[in-house]
Amino acid sequence: MPNASSIDTLITQFAKLPGIGPRSARRIVLQLIRKKAQLMQPLITVLQDSLEHIVTCTDCGNIDTSDPCSICADEARDNSIICVVEDLADLWAIERSRLYKGRYHVLGGTLSAIDGRGPAALNIDALVTRAAQPEVVEIILATNATVEGQTTAHYLTERLAACSVATSRLAQGIPMGGELDYLDDGTLGAALKARSAF
Repeated sequence: MPNASSIDTLITQFAKLPGIGPRSARRIVLQLIRKKAQLMQPLITVLQDSLEHIVTCTDCGNIDTSDPCSICADEARDNSIICVVEDLADLWAIERSRLYKGRYHVLGGTLSAIDGRGPAALNIDALVTRAAQPEVVEIILATNATVEGQTTAHYLTERLAACSVATSRLAQGIPMGGELDYLDDGTLGAALKARSAF
């Protein structure tokens, strides 16, 4: 049995995860302790394996067990289109739709003066470099329909103006203030199909 301080530490660590408060963290820890063999040991093994093998793709910013990631390594994907997303949850949401067959670029967040996040904090320079490649003809700005997402999209449009690429934005259907990760597949698919110039 772990001592009280290690239990408290475990609860504190779980409570740091999004969507899990202190009460939920306590319930999770209690269940893990009660079922060490069935739950805790496999969880430890999976976490250790993830720590050792998951890497960030140097091409697009996705995570995978290989670099380049499986999406970038897929020769069937369309190299002429790059879909720019804020974070990995957005990339996964678009992939769930199974309607987009191009490449991705993960920014790692949005521009936010309040949070002190400027262009240098995001993966923007690499996007401009990729957009300048001759095979790229379109950049889809799939940032969230939030103030920060719109601000980031406008900034990216300015940065990409010197490149010979068309810039488009996801179409209507995504509510203002909405985030891609919370949309249903139909809405997301329709927005991808009906994207418009930005």
